[in-house]
Amino acid sequence: MAPERRNGTGAEPTLSGTAVAPAATISAKAPRRPGPSEPQLYAALDLGTNSCRMLIARPQGGQFEVVDSFSKAVELGTGLKSSGILSHRPMQRTLQALRICRSKLDQHGVRKMRLVATEACRRARNGAEFMRRAHRETGLKLDVITAEEEARLAVVSCASLVAPDTEQLLVIDIGGGSTELVWIDLSAVPQEKRNNAIMHLHRGPLIRDPAPGRPHVVDWISVPLGVATLKDHFREVDDDAARFALMSWYFEEQLEAFTPYRDATAHDKFQIIGTSGTITTVAASYLRLKRYDRNKVDGLVMNSNQVDSVIREYLALGPTGRRDDPRIGRDRHTQIMSGAAILTALMRVWPTERMSVADRGLREGLLFAQMSRDGVLDLKT
Repeated sequence: MAPERRNGTGAEPTLSGTAVAPAATISAKAPRRPGPSEPQLYAALDLGTNSCRMLIARPQGGQFEVVDSFSKAVELGTGLKSSGILSHRPMQRTLQALRICRSKLDQHGVRKMRLVATEACRRARNGAEFMRRAHRETGLKLDVITAEEEARLAVVSCASLVAPDTEQLLVIDIGGGSTELVWIDLSAVPQEKRNNAIMHLHRGPLIRDPAPGRPHVVDWISVPLGVATLKDHFREVDDDAARFALMSWYFEEQLEAFTPYRDATAHDKFQIIGTSGTITTVAASYLRLKRYDRNKVDGLVMNSNQVDSVIREYLALGPTGRRDDPRIGRDRHTQIMSGAAILTALMRVWPTERMSVADRGLREGLLFAQMSRDGVLDLKT
């Protein structure tokens, strides 16, 4: 289970996904069409190891406005580590979720969309076969994207959270089946141009030697361990604290190929941006939110000690306490500690006073890339 990382010039990863096809088009009996004065609607669907999630949005200035959304825990990667294939029941759950997505796309008359699958379908021997089946049964054509594109679009979605004085940036995306890390040196980019320079990374790929004045991608890596796969790897360890410690140190061992890990030094003007359900849950717990509030979580800045304090609370609660804690939620309590183990490893290697929490990720990056390509966003060059 070796991490995937840049392989020479052009940052092309070694594990290839399917070629990116044009945005899928669906048919419907009586789809709604935007009026002549309404902006075109766009959709982005992310089928991951744990969840199927979709956003439908319209462009608005330099950003976009969400019109509809969908999220369902499908646990597509259940049993994948032991069998190497996607199993029957998870595929059935996923197909049902995709049918709901299809219905929403029809309802809104969406014609512009990008529908993608990530780590579970990249890894499974029957991943491509399942994509063909999903197309037959739901009419939705999903692309299995590379880890490089997944990492790049996660970075793009977080551009607005980059602090003006940040020169060294680490973006982390903890998923269900993999964790992506991207380290970017912004020191050669004028402060007023840094956000837009990061947004333009959607054009891809993540390259090591950019043009002058562009972000320098020092390195990127996709570790094939996420909240589901890491938990599954240590499922036979009964003791809660021992399992947590083993997961955290095992994850850190997988970072050996990541250049900033080998050359770990303290950096001035350093910022981490974290995007994942794990990180937003830790932030909500830190804020003592009994009901999740995206407006309070997205953009929150935490330091390593605050993150560590929340995770120690989780350990003290134990499995039963975590299950009953409203800050964690019944849908996340079984996997929060594997995600926390990953986050602990990263905070141990790169302690920081500035970790920005991002309630955004691949879907937002997909939307931005489509809208930017079509020239419907008001962006500075």
